[in-house]
Amino acid sequence: MAGGPTTPDLVLAVARGGSLGFVPAGYRSAAQLADDLAAVRRGAGAFGVNLFVPEARRVDREAVGRYRAAIAAEVGSLGAELGPEVLTDDDDWDAKVDLLVREPVPWVSFTFGLPDPGTVHRLRTAGSRLLMTVTDVAEARAAADLDPDGLVVQSAAAGGHRGTFDQRRTPDDTALPDLVRAVVAATGLPVVAAGGIGDSADVALALGAGAEAVAVGTALLLADEAGTRPTHRSAVADPVSTTTTMRAYTGRVARGIRTGFADRFEALAPAAYPAVHHLTSPMRRWAAAHDDRDHLHLWAGTGLRSARPGPAADILSALTP
Repeated sequence: MAGGPTTPDLVLAVARGGSLGFVPAGYRSAAQLADDLAAVRRGAGAFGVNLFVPEARRVDREAVGRYRAAIAAEVGSLGAELGPEVLTDDDDWDAKVDLLVREPVPWVSFTFGLPDPGTVHRLRTAGSRLLMTVTDVAEARAAADLDPDGLVVQSAAAGGHRGTFDQRRTPDDTALPDLVRAVVAATGLPVVAAGGIGDSADVALALGAGAEAVAVGTALLLADEAGTRPTHRSAVADPVSTTTTMRAYTGRVARGIRTGFADRFEALAPAAYPAVHHLTSPMRRWAAAHDDRDHLHLWAGTGLRSARPGPAADILSALTP
């Protein structure tokens, strides 16, 4: 979980509990990632790193400009600011790949698309095992051409960004067990099931559909070791919170707790990640600092009602069928 919830402490706690934690590289510089990896290496055995594949297409500048104009008055009324125009952002991709080649980790996963064959070869030669995130059968078949060690099959129930290759596409909403069965049948590759896992029954359904493992995120948002912001924590714990999908905060479809800002501006938000992400970042920082739930992105999946505080190891143990 990029952006704060997954800390080195959480990865270490997950490892101590017998599970496989992933260090988020998204929104981190290569130097910051190196620091995180140093902290994790001191205590974890097996762990992974998740990389955001850079957006290959240039976003529509005029659409981003219209969205800026649409939200400007509301953001200004808060005393917050809008971010600069950033139409492309490779998230320090080359430097991060170079780091992982020099200092290999056991696992590397990819989100938002597929790495090029050269990157796959370099990381595999360095000794890492590779996972590709997919959201439908067509993406799974494309990923299989790179001969990965497995696929992370992410359903619409997942919290945070959908890992669709084409951000302009409306993502598939097939239920996780059905999506797992379809991907396994199409590729024959090992599958990690992700999206909406809230209890042991959900885990059993995913494994019964053919997954070899499951991935959780929302279930750990309230964990003692998670870096989830206080406003985010309180929203997850609020019994009236509900989730929906939205582009309003970043331009990419993501599932989070419903907010007034998303309700007011979702229909106007363009498919324009990372431009919208950079545009709203100062507002979201302001909201976090001022405990303003209405203007903060509160990523969470449909399993948020099952999220509980406590040690991460205990939370994961309770998910075992």
